[in-house]
Amino acid sequence: MTKGVLFDLDGVVVDSESIYTQFWSDIDKLYPTGVENFAIAIKGNTLQRILADYFPDNDVKQDILERIKDFEINMRYKPFAEAIRFINELKRNQFRIAIVTSSSQKKMDNLYAQNPGFREMFDAVVTGDMVSHSKPDPEPYLLGAKAIGVAPESCYVFEDSISGIESGIRAGATVIGLATTLPYDKIEGKAHLTINDFTGFHVCDMLSVEK
Repeated sequence: MTKGVLFDLDGVVVDSESIYTQFWSDIDKLYPTGVENFAIAIKGNTLQRILADYFPDNDVKQDILERIKDFEINMRYKPFAEAIRFINELKRNQFRIAIVTSSSQKKMDNLYAQNPGFREMFDAVVTGDMVSHSKPDPEPYLLGAKAIGVAPESCYVFEDSISGIESGIRAGATVIGLATTLPYDKIEGKAHLTINDFTGFHVCDMLSVEK
């Protein structure tokens, strides 16, 4: 049976979540939302949903859009070495692989420009522009499974956010949480398996995970 593997991007494949956390913490200071740990609470959501849910003022929305555009243009996207090692192991073993991210296509284009060959590692990429309902809705991972031609229940999902883990579970996939962004104890028990990161993690370990 063909197996698929679906990766969230930020904090899972690319080392960028801490930078985003600082960005959104600064936004919350500039335009207070009243939400405790706002930068953590919104992880996994698309930009459109964040703006719609927390920033009703159109002038504020526009200012944030301009700020994040400048932020992402100048941002450096550095893949985790152990994530790339694991992805290459999956490719050698004939798995179908996709990125499922809340990021925009424009951001992805910047990432590809900085990391030649990155896009070619994946059979498909699902961006936030392609979904109507962002994580924790199952739509992103259902779309990811469809994009690689694998049934959701035959897919493994790697996620670092609570909303992303819920999205993968609701899609019917086997979900592995990474404690790269949130503390281990915040992730543990919410996914089918929790790991600190991909260090020492191999295909045989993934296949041993049970729902």
